[in-house]
Amino acid sequence: MVIPIVFDMETNDPDDVFTLCVLATHPWARLVGVTVMPGSDEQIGIVRHILGRLGVTVPVGAYRPGRDMKVVSGFHWKWLGKVPSRGPEAEAWQLLLDAFAEEGTTLLTGAPLKNPGALLEAKPDIHIARWVAQGGFAGDSVVPPEHRLPKFEGRETCPTFNFNGAPAAALKLLESPHVRERILVSKNVCHDVVYDAEMHALLSARRLTPGMALVREGMEVYLAKRGGGKAFHDPLAAAVALDESICTFREVEVYRERGAWGARLAANTRTRISVSVDRTRFLDVLTATE
Repeated sequence: MVIPIVFDMETNDPDDVFTLCVLATHPWARLVGVTVMPGSDEQIGIVRHILGRLGVTVPVGAYRPGRDMKVVSGFHWKWLGKVPSRGPEAEAWQLLLDAFAEEGTTLLTGAPLKNPGALLEAKPDIHIARWVAQGGFAGDSVVPPEHRLPKFEGRETCPTFNFNGAPAAALKLLESPHVRERILVSKNVCHDVVYDAEMHALLSARRLTPGMALVREGMEVYLAKRGGGKAFHDPLAAAVALDESICTFREVEVYRERGAWGARLAANTRTRISVSVDRTRFLDVLTATE
């Protein structure tokens, strides 16, 4: 089954653009739109350049069209060269509204949640079939001991970038009765998935989609400067949107406490958070070609 997906992204961290590459040509995904936070013309230019290289045409929206902000990391220019700035086709909330007119569209978020937050402000009764978010945190009371990362051992809460970038919007999405299903690919799992030299070599032996071939090209540039690799937060969330079996989940209630996020085991919340990941399955889904 091909899954319609609208992707909300930013460009401070390269893994959002890599996620865009994955989704644009993945055989299990149909990218129906891209919204960018905050949506400067430089950012829109990067997004359109990537889509153009992959031969994909979808609408691109911005939170604040025309705003002149330096929010593109230097890596993008090093990899892609100086690409021309472009304008968006719509405000992001309007593009999201149009995307959800199609029943079953998945919202995938890899940025602070101001774009979907603006949608809920404008249309509080909007129905979202499924929200897959890179964000949130599951602590020791949720994660079994064998799956805890040493860096998070003993913690129940932790700041997370995407949720803290727009906490009011995050809480609205987490509490809305009109979001049918919430799947959080949490910080405690994302930090266990890294694109490193070993993964780079594995991709050399596989037939790749045009999007994944472009990811490998970009990571060739990245690894030349940072040999330790890149945490692949958003590509993991995208792969989960295509196949939830990549991660193990627990149903929870998410809360915010003194600027940090946590989760409590709870029933009937329609919110699940990741507690472990199958890295082999992740790579298989990421590189699927049929």
